[in-house]
Amino acid sequence: MNSIKQRALLILLLLFSLLTFSQTKNEKDNLSLNSGTIDNQFDFVIQKSYTYKGSGKIYKNVERHWLYTLKAHTLDSLKAVHKELANTRLVVKNQGKEISDLKQNLNNTQNNLEKTNTEKNNMALFGMQMSKSSYNVLMWTIIASLLALLILFIYKFKNSNAITKGAKHALAEIEEEFEEHRKTALEREQKVRRQLQDEINKQKGL
Repeated sequence: MNSIKQRALLILLLLFSLLTFSQTKNEKDNLSLNSGTIDNQFDFVIQKSYTYKGSGKIYKNVERHWLYTLKAHTLDSLKAVHKELANTRLVVKNQGKEISDLKQNLNNTQNNLEKTNTEKNNMALFGMQMSKSSYNVLMWTIIASLLALLILFIYKFKNSNAITKGAKHALAEIEEEFEEHRKTALEREQKVRRQLQDEINKQKGL
């Protein structure tokens, strides 16, 4: 019985390993320099770079036009993030103005209500006579509606603020990632140039 369980477990492990290997292989095969995320494009450059040995060390040779393409894509992504951030700031600014207007309208309504409470029980509104209690109900209904709108716009304002922070965070991560990859690419290029110069010097020595 234990032998059957062990075999079944072994078969399951083999199937899981095959599925994982197949998925990993598909992800690597689907890498492209002109599609996918910036991270996938960097993976493409790293995986497709030419590996060679020299002076007892292993080097990676990256196609120069790949770096230019990768740089262009990264800059495009940064521009898109900057544009989205600017749009978000504009939305936040407009919503802030709307909230301010609502607060002003609410204050005006409350002032009108206080003045109304000092008047007679019967009063004219839009040319119609109505009792003080009915008038108060109407005013409080308007106030409640304005408060509901105020709460709604405050929620939208906070949500937009959270989006702005998220966009700033994403922008900082992209810039940090780009700077790191730029330094790595520069170091690789410098190594290749040094090796090329060593080879030239060797050829001249011959």
